[in-house]
Amino acid sequence: MTQRDEDTTAVSFTGAVRAFGSVRAVDGVDLRIGRGETVALLGRNGAGKSTTIGMLLGLYPPDAGGVELFGSEPERAVRAGRVGAMLQDARPVPRVTVGELVGFVASRYPAPMPVSRALELAGISALAGRRVDRLSGGQVQRVRFAVALAGDPSLLVLDEPTAALDVEARHVFWESMRGYARRGHTVLFSTHYLEEADSFADRIVVMDRGRIVADGTGEELRRAAGGSLVCVDLAGRTTDGLALLPGVRSLEVAGDRVRLRTDDSDATVIALAELGAIRRLEVAPASLDDAFLALTSSATSGRPPRGAGNCANNHDAPAPESAPLTPSSTAKSTAKAL
Repeated sequence: MTQRDEDTTAVSFTGAVRAFGSVRAVDGVDLRIGRGETVALLGRNGAGKSTTIGMLLGLYPPDAGGVELFGSEPERAVRAGRVGAMLQDARPVPRVTVGELVGFVASRYPAPMPVSRALELAGISALAGRRVDRLSGGQVQRVRFAVALAGDPSLLVLDEPTAALDVEARHVFWESMRGYARRGHTVLFSTHYLEEADSFADRIVVMDRGRIVADGTGEELRRAAGGSLVCVDLAGRTTDGLALLPGVRSLEVAGDRVRLRTDDSDATVIALAELGAIRRLEVAPASLDDAFLALTSSATSGRPPRGAGNCANNHDAPAPESAPLTPSSTAKSTAKAL
């Protein structure tokens, strides 16, 4: 990596491999996240997300390839307090107030954020005197966010940050997150809400079987999966020749209905009309959910993506559940404070 790359890169994976026995959890990952970027990490259960983040946090050294944070090994960045983590497996500490907890974590960092600011960003200033173990699930989630912010880290890693939050709280969280990112901080988050990835990430990275299968904006992922969906009833006819129609990239059949993924819906519809095959015709843009499933479903299960047989635009459908992340050395002491 050149000096200029070191100055502009927060996270770098170069051919990174990590195996557990005969299973390659991470299989040759190449990934660069620039300083100040907000990146969403998506993938099915077992896709390699947890191991990838574990390597990023210094938990798992790569068996091959390399991982760097800010131009050096992850352990150094973690020890220097440049990384904050908000993880799902942290538990509330009994008999400790919110202010005491965030203040304790902040004291472990060399240049912490003022406690009042961390509480404000997390939207829990009014909870400073409350015991953490007596808060609701959504409130505890916001305390985890404040703990992750306490050290004013350059890189923030968030695992399902809006889990247990209601709609209003989610909105407040992302407004705070935007403000934090605008200060030049780097954010990597995993989420089950695809619309969050689409709305708040500069890039979306999709993993499958230990490899990165897509990396781009939500719009780029939708185009990569096929820009539109054209659905018709087969009305007893076969699918012979449909995959060869203009613009068609793939087709899926459910019962007597076929869904064509196409780059040119107009040309596809015209060709279907010429065949007299436009019974119950529907045309819809591909959603991010469609793109995610198209990128991962066929490789992992051999089954057509969920929703085959209709052209519903399911922007709010969550991605399949991901495995919980495991905290790293210094990040672990922060994460376990909850």
